[in-house]
Amino acid sequence: MNEPAIDLQAVYKSFRSTPVLRGVTLSVARGKTFAFLGRNAAGKTTTIRMLLGLLKRDDGAIRILGLDPQREPIELRRRVGYLAEDQTMYGWMRVDEIVRFVAPFYPTWDHELAARYLRDFELPLRTRIKHLSKGQNVRLGLVLALAHRPEVVILDDPALGLDPIMRKQFNRDLITHLQGEGRTVFYSSHLLYEVEPVADEVAILDNGRIVRQAETESLRRDVKRIILSREAYTAVRPDLRLLDEQIDGGSVVATVEGAERALTALGREGVEFRVVDLNLDEIFEAYVAGRRGEATEAKPQAELQPLA
Repeated sequence: MNEPAIDLQAVYKSFRSTPVLRGVTLSVARGKTFAFLGRNAAGKTTTIRMLLGLLKRDDGAIRILGLDPQREPIELRRRVGYLAEDQTMYGWMRVDEIVRFVAPFYPTWDHELAARYLRDFELPLRTRIKHLSKGQNVRLGLVLALAHRPEVVILDDPALGLDPIMRKQFNRDLITHLQGEGRTVFYSSHLLYEVEPVADEVAILDNGRIVRQAETESLRRDVKRIILSREAYTAVRPDLRLLDEQIDGGSVVATVEGAERALTALGREGVEFRVVDLNLDEIFEAYVAGRRGEATEAKPQAELQPLA
């Protein structure tokens, strides 16, 4: 089936006179793990709440599994799993009690799968939720979000409050239990260096707009940091699609998209340069905080030594 799991077309949302989303368009293919990236207050949680039918859009179209969240919210939530960083559960309930409580809401609830998740996540069944650790709460939330075998799983910064070891373990669980079963995962997170290994594709939201959507590997190939002399930079600058530029001594450090085209232009000019690969965190920073046409002195970094 070619229909995307998640599809937003020109979605707008404002609160009173403050615009939050300004024509957001993105598409998530079925079976992909999709990282939704943006700074605080960029509109990520607003987008997720509209995906779940918890907020109404002002304009545009939203479909999840072909369903409109505003018109078919109940059917949609039966087919979607959701886990947030601030997930609230009844603290007075025991782990086994809340699982039994939630199960009847989902016609597709799989009791055997829930039991397996509880064992795999080493959750104490007779312990009250208010006595669980942060990591145990996240894992319990994952059980409740997954045991009805949802076709789409939406994760809104679920691992933000965990320590580094627990975050890595959470992502391992994500890979094992979601990617291995071909689920579609929409993952919003601030922890870019941990999302990077599991994300098939990313979208960067800035100032209410999608500034880039691409497969993770394609994005890393397309966005590079190039270090070259100021003179050479002046000659090739019109051919570069700049995201960021900084001065480092006698050199310019330019972060560009369309790296293949940029390298071709540099080769044509016969100038000396050096290329630095970037991780997802650095690419994200270039898109949302890059200085285009405002070259500044770069912070000292071992990798940014002037060219010989």
